[in-house]
Amino acid sequence: MQGKQKLNLFSFTMIVVGLVIGMGIFRSAATSAKDAINPSVYFTAWLLGGFFAFCGALTYAEIGSRYPVTGGYYKIFSYAYHPSIAFAINCIILISNAASLSGVALIGSGYITKLFPQYNWTDIDKALISCIAIFIFYVINLMGLKMSSKAQNFLMLIKISMILVLIVALFFPIHELPAQAVAIATAPEVHMSWIQSLGISLIAVSFTYGGYQQTINFGNEVANPAKNIPRGIFIGIAIIIGLYLLVNLSYFHIIGFENMKGEREIAYSLMNKVFGKTGADIFSFFLFFGVLAYVNALLMSNPRVMYAMSTEGALPKVFGKQSPKNDVLVFSLTIFAAMCVVILFFAQTFEKILNFTIFLDCFGMVASSATIFVLRKKTKHLDGTGIYKMKLYPILPLIFMAAYAFVGISITIQTPSIALIGLSVLAVFMAIYFISQRFKKNLDTQLPKE
Repeated sequence: MQGKQKLNLFSFTMIVVGLVIGMGIFRSAATSAKDAINPSVYFTAWLLGGFFAFCGALTYAEIGSRYPVTGGYYKIFSYAYHPSIAFAINCIILISNAASLSGVALIGSGYITKLFPQYNWTDIDKALISCIAIFIFYVINLMGLKMSSKAQNFLMLIKISMILVLIVALFFPIHELPAQAVAIATAPEVHMSWIQSLGISLIAVSFTYGGYQQTINFGNEVANPAKNIPRGIFIGIAIIIGLYLLVNLSYFHIIGFENMKGEREIAYSLMNKVFGKTGADIFSFFLFFGVLAYVNALLMSNPRVMYAMSTEGALPKVFGKQSPKNDVLVFSLTIFAAMCVVILFFAQTFEKILNFTIFLDCFGMVASSATIFVLRKKTKHLDGTGIYKMKLYPILPLIFMAAYAFVGISITIQTPSIALIGLSVLAVFMAIYFISQRFKKNLDTQLPKE
């Protein structure tokens, strides 16, 4: 986009904050604690996660500045690598996004079931509640962009408000609950090294810090990019690290490190200890709607990715068909919603979905960030023209790639079956691309020439 309007430093910083802060902090902190052998591992993981996010955001910002195209990842992969890699990586990114949506929906269902403790909720029950939430917003998105966008109006307000409430809880006295109310089944003791524990703990942290890769879309729309992009990313990531560390300090101080390990709805437990059951119920109610808004956001955005791929011929044209009434991408929306439901019942628990989506993300992150090395050579003529060019190259992208390779290896060691499924999915999409291309060639040769 080459419009006259440009993002200033403050606007770009707020975009960085908005892209990263999601709903993971309300659940993944407990998952990260469960995999940490001691508090030093736990807090190191959160600090490193922020540093890796900083390296990644700067890398993606330069990629977007050097190759500012509509269509995002697909065109960049095609330009830097091969269309088959572009197709396969974009497909696994879509599946990863569907898994992320399913995981966040499970976070919401876990909190809403806290309002009805008289029932013995199972993982299948929570998956069903998540499906209902997905279906509701699927219907809302079928009504058109105006209706779905209205559902997003309070997303940032709810998220930030909930995070601030958790931080403010640090300054309130803690009310000890009866022993039976706080009895928590601790995870079985597992002997592992500090580094191994750090790698597994980073899986949940990576999920919470995700989103910065979308800075790839703004590299050409920031005023004075050479100065404002690194400043905006540094300030934004610093704000995020500060908020996340304060929330984790609140969890650590109020709930206790060992008790965090057995929690699922960790924020509910914190609110219960500080503000009582009524306060915790109110918190869970509003948090559930914050989760639903995130679900809606992904249902809005991902069908548009399918549309972009269909216009490039990577997906069949049916993925680009729009409703004549309100321009809704009905087929793409339906397929993406169905993917979310399938993943929900395939995994059922947040931890399984987490490992699956982060393993797929590892491929996407390493492959997409590596395009910077190709783009630096192919777009060398742009140097000195005002585009953003990161300092400490190639150290920062190499650190980022190594970090995600480390996380991917950690997932493989912890859950080899998930890693095998992820590799199989990638191989299947590569095969689909070449089969479809051969089919197209055969079809073209059989058609009569005019």
